[in-house]
Amino acid sequence: MQTVVEKEDSSSSVIELARLSETAQECRKCTLAETRLNVVFGEGNPSAALAVIGEAPGAEEDASGRPFVGRSGQLLDKILLAAGFARQEVYICNIVKCRPPGNRNPLQDEIKSCLPWLLAQLQIVKPKVILILGKVAANTIFENQLSLGSMRGKVTKWNEYDCFITYHPAALLRNPNWKKGCWEDIQLMMSHYEMLCSKINVLENKN
Repeated sequence: MQTVVEKEDSSSSVIELARLSETAQECRKCTLAETRLNVVFGEGNPSAALAVIGEAPGAEEDASGRPFVGRSGQLLDKILLAAGFARQEVYICNIVKCRPPGNRNPLQDEIKSCLPWLLAQLQIVKPKVILILGKVAANTIFENQLSLGSMRGKVTKWNEYDCFITYHPAALLRNPNWKKGCWEDIQLMMSHYEMLCSKINVLENKN
């Protein structure tokens, strides 16, 4: 799916992300640094057209240093494949790069400390579309307290990014009846993505 928009990996993006990740490994801006095993920076295509943003690492992610590798990650991989994306084609990260103790929600000071890492990642990757997983991640990005239901089902602009919001895979594991709604969100995102691809192809043909 990535090749549709003719967006190729660039050596500069690889280098910039590697440098940013190396710096993030030493981050001690909040108390999560005292309890983490690993900084879970993010991974995937450094020039991805689609970025996926979750809330925070869990226990398996903290142990491995990789995002979405547990049961939630396995479900996310299936969702992405159903949408036409292999995991390695997208860029996956979280709002907070270190696991909150007991998998609690990140605190405001933790989010504030960590958000610059996310913004820097996105500035390097420059995705065309962002898929935001879960209420906490969406509330953080859009700086609101809206319900997940009120934020789903539409494209929402954040900076220069076109964003779509859906259920976190962990929530889908707890509530399988929400999977239908999640798939509707993914279909809406893909329709928008394909529309963007068509516009890009038209512009390229004109040139």
